[in-house]
Amino acid sequence: MLSAGRLGSVLRRTRAPPPPPSSSTVARRCLRASGSRPAADESERPGEPSHAFDPALLEFLVCPLSKKPLRYEASTNELINEELGIAYPIIDGIPNMIPQAARMMTHQNKKQEDVEQH
Repeated sequence: MLSAGRLGSVLRRTRAPPPPPSSSTVARRCLRASGSRPAADESERPGEPSHAFDPALLEFLVCPLSKKPLRYEASTNELINEELGIAYPIIDGIPNMIPQAARMMTHQNKKQEDVEQH
């Protein structure tokens, strides 16, 4: 059994785990991920670069519904599934791949994008 003095020295030598993130930090992360805008006092500072989508991610991303590759459309800032005719929005550089968030594309939208590609 450890004496009180020895126990105290052992406890002082062990590292405490880092404190959990504050609730405001967690809330800010959730708001960023959901695409909601922060309050005026938490807004982005002028001169900070905006979050842009990295097209290199297309190598890893697939449609959650069809499991097929997606195409990045810079003019609308969306990931397009040609087969299903849906477009996933990109918010602050983060693709929102939730099927309920996808926009159904009309035939007119598809034709317009086909014309822009050719």
